[in-house]
Amino acid sequence: MNTNEERQRYSREDLAEFEAIIQEKLTNARKEVAFIKETLSRRNDSGTDNTASPTKVLEDGADTAEKESLNQLASRQMKFIQQLENALIRIKNGTYGVCIVTGKLIPKERLRAVPHTQHSIEAKLQRND
Repeated sequence: MNTNEERQRYSREDLAEFEAIIQEKLTNARKEVAFIKETLSRRNDSGTDNTASPTKVLEDGADTAEKESLNQLASRQMKFIQQLENALIRIKNGTYGVCIVTGKLIPKERLRAVPHTQHSIEAKLQRND
């Protein structure tokens, strides 16, 4: 591995572009989590009717499945938010965009598509083997 290649970093301009992409994704993810929590809260508020008809039992089952699905979605979004916040920290400490396996710069196209990644495609493919 070439030491010059290993020490490469993205410019301030590039980092500013990635930071803007990450901030936008963070804003959208946080809005989605807030919406999911609000939806779950409303569902909990409307679940006070304790009638035991067969239709009600089916509705409760569907409602429970939907709540679980919403909780899973919220959990995935929270994990995504954490990954994005970690990427912002890497921007600030100068390690953003460097593959943690190869030490090479991750291509800009990959970072634009997956701004929180820490792996180049070659490192990701090695992991999946």
